[in-house]
Amino acid sequence: MKPQLSVGFVLFDGLTQLDLTGPYEVLARMPDTRVHLVAASLAPVRSEWGMVILPDVTFDDAPPIDVLCVPGGWSVNARLADDTLLSFLRTRGERARYVTSVCSGALLLGAAGLLRGHRATTHWLSLDLLPLLGAVAVASRVVHDGNRITAAGVTAGIELGLTLAAVLFGPSVAQRIQLAIEYDPAPPFDSGSPDSAPADIRAAVTQASQHTIAERRALVERAARRLA
Repeated sequence: MKPQLSVGFVLFDGLTQLDLTGPYEVLARMPDTRVHLVAASLAPVRSEWGMVILPDVTFDDAPPIDVLCVPGGWSVNARLADDTLLSFLRTRGERARYVTSVCSGALLLGAAGLLRGHRATTHWLSLDLLPLLGAVAVASRVVHDGNRITAAGVTAGIELGLTLAAVLFGPSVAQRIQLAIEYDPAPPFDSGSPDSAPADIRAAVTQASQHTIAERRALVERAARRLA
């Protein structure tokens, strides 16, 4: 029997659920693939807006993982010094075929020392923090560098999933999944990127996030010192 590809999504309280469920929907449709939801315990995990998600397996009991995927969210701030989580990422990331993230999940990969010397991306509000963790920041929806594949904010996780599907099983499989989920974005506004959004919209989002981003910068700087 052909061994199944093992995908492990890492869960923690306060994650952004679409960072998880977007690529999950794609990767779970790949052939010969088993997707695991991995967390520190089997207790329910609550996303930043209250969706409850049940882990399948704990860090201690997780099977070998071929593709490691880390979602983001504002609660990443509280995880940047979480030794249990970072140790799991470091250990499993060193063994995985592919190490991936969505949104600010890249900061957790960076804090675990997994992005040093790699090109990577994250949510535009945190992009300038990646070099503090040794990564080369790239403003792109998906960045593929060796066995590191990172996605920008939230919705880019779907594109991460499709990119991985193409890498692992070929473009035809990825395209069939894309059609099956009818991924054909046609947003009603051209505000999905800081480059295209009106200046007042970008300013409002930046202003609303400034205190959390300032806190995040201090925590990333602390994580960088720990890596050094």
